[in-house]
Formats: sequence, structure tokens, C-alpha cells
Amino acid sequence: MRNFAQSVKRFLVSEDGPTAVEYAVMLALIVIVCLTAIQAIGTNAATTFQNVADQL
Repeated sequence: MRNFAQSVKRFLVSEDGPTAVEYAVMLALIVIVCLTAIQAIGTNAATTFQNVADQL
């Protein structure tokens, strides 16, 4: 466990830490945008299928 704590400490102190945090934030934003787009497409598709079913 001590080795893990030292590894985390080295990671946070190194210059790669801020870069990794920036990438994590960008990835989170991309995931949020993708989920929002998928939800919107799903809602539109469900409405379209319901309209077709109603017309049948």
C-alpha cells in the first residue's frame, strides 16, 4: 500500500499530472456531449417510430 501511495504522489508531483487531469476533463466533456446527442437521437427516433405506428 505504501508503494501505491508513493506512486500516486510521484504522479501528482510530476508534470504529467496536470496534463492527465486536462485529458480527463476533456474526456468527461466529450462523453457528456455524446450521451446528450445519443439521447436526442433516441427521442427523435422513438417519435418517428410512434408516428409510423400510429399511421398504420
